[in-house]
Amino acid sequence: MRVPAKPVGTYPFYLRPFFWNQRRKYGQVLEAALLWARSPRLFLGVAVLYGMIDRKRSPIDPALRSLLTVRVSQINNCEFCVDINSATLLERGVAAEKVEALAGWRQSSLFDQREKDALDYAEAMTRSDQRVDADMIERLRAHFDDDAIVELTGLIAFQNMSSKFNSALDVPAQGFCKLPGVSAPDTRGA
Repeated sequence: MRVPAKPVGTYPFYLRPFFWNQRRKYGQVLEAALLWARSPRLFLGVAVLYGMIDRKRSPIDPALRSLLTVRVSQINNCEFCVDINSATLLERGVAAEKVEALAGWRQSSLFDQREKDALDYAEAMTRSDQRVDADMIERLRAHFDDDAIVELTGLIAFQNMSSKFNSALDVPAQGFCKLPGVSAPDTRGA
């Protein structure tokens, strides 16, 4: 990592429950969390925002949320995000074959039209050489109402922030997902 994490015991007491929960859930404290926590208020804001995006009552189903976060992470070259989000995607019932095919989703028959339209939107939002246009929003409306489109947009924007933060600081994968090919190179323009 380009900026070292501090020892867990040096962070403010009110952040320690977050780290305890990560140990319980993942078996270890997340390196990315330790970096965000170097600025405790920023960490709290990010944690609250993530909690609102990845809640049980989101209009975007959990598997699709994870599918999009992995794809955005692949594009942004975030090893940590691809690792942890791929593991979450598998936990949410997506087949390993589909996770492995995600980098080349345009050439795969494993993705339904709703997923393809959402992935296309995620890529347009993530890549600076693409733009979201009215046609893309109309394709999304075949699957999502306007409130869900706002949620989808927030999720993709959040994952861009998170994966760009982690990529810039070179946060390594922590070994959550053991599938080959989940950190496959970006298939730009494919």
